[in-house]
Amino acid sequence: MQLMWLSSPTSQIRKISITARNVLLAAMALGVGLLFLGFVLNWVGLRIAVERNPDLARSMGGVTSEFEQKRMEAVYRDRLDQLKNVLEQNIQEVKKLESMKNRFMELATPAALKGRNSVIEDSKGGPFVSAQLQQYFKVGFFRQPLQTELNQAAEQARSVSESLLSYESKWKNHLEWLQTLPIGLPIHSEFRFTSGFGLRNDPFTGTLAMHEGIDFAAEVGTTVLAAGPGVVVRSEWDAGYGNVIEIKHAENFLTRYAHLSKRRVVENTPVESGTVIGDVGSTGRSTGPHLHYEIFHQGKVLNPRQVLLVQAP
Repeated sequence: MQLMWLSSPTSQIRKISITARNVLLAAMALGVGLLFLGFVLNWVGLRIAVERNPDLARSMGGVTSEFEQKRMEAVYRDRLDQLKNVLEQNIQEVKKLESMKNRFMELATPAALKGRNSVIEDSKGGPFVSAQLQQYFKVGFFRQPLQTELNQAAEQARSVSESLLSYESKWKNHLEWLQTLPIGLPIHSEFRFTSGFGLRNDPFTGTLAMHEGIDFAAEVGTTVLAAGPGVVVRSEWDAGYGNVIEIKHAENFLTRYAHLSKRRVVENTPVESGTVIGDVGSTGRSTGPHLHYEIFHQGKVLNPRQVLLVQAP
């Protein structure tokens, strides 16, 4: 088949032969052109998507622009910095708790054991137990998006931080409360326990009698200390106790220090734990130099061993 056309009266007659070969070549040329056009449009579309909508670009072609890559890296660095700051805060809180723990240990350690609880660095042992690192290996940074892992780690760190702050507040309040009570020893120098709390044979009559305190035998002149903060409510001579001092403490506690050779505080004097209030003596009803020490709570006499952070034999 041939097609002939004349563009103008003076033009030559043009003709095209339509054969199967020519149709096939034309179809192939058209297909190649359409394929090339599609490739160009796809490339241009991805470029636009990368610059204008990175998320769409990733979903279409799994690509990211240099700008988007830098933005993601900046986000990761920011998250890591935040996580580092939270972890550093947690370390500081742990150090504060350790300091409070040491203070509790200092208060709770009997005087005879102090100085024997030092840590020898090369004397350690025990099985290795990872601090919950298994969960990170199970989940893995390669099984979840990095940003998800950073968010989870930051959330866990913040949760730990909140717990540490809560513990610090509770420990601090408890420590402050504990330090208001008469829990200290009234003598820090050398002494011996010569008589405990309870029934005993009276040293003067030999008959059974109640001993409402503990006797600390020490040399005359040994300093006597306030067992806790409070206010002196009595400082006078007593026929039975000799020179005697009484201190009122928090929570309705009262301590009594008897047989002193010298009284160094007067009534209404505020004292702190460890304040020197007198000297050991043998005044009043006493067979030798010692400190007779009593503790009362809400007017009821207590065994000092129940309050002092030291155990008498």
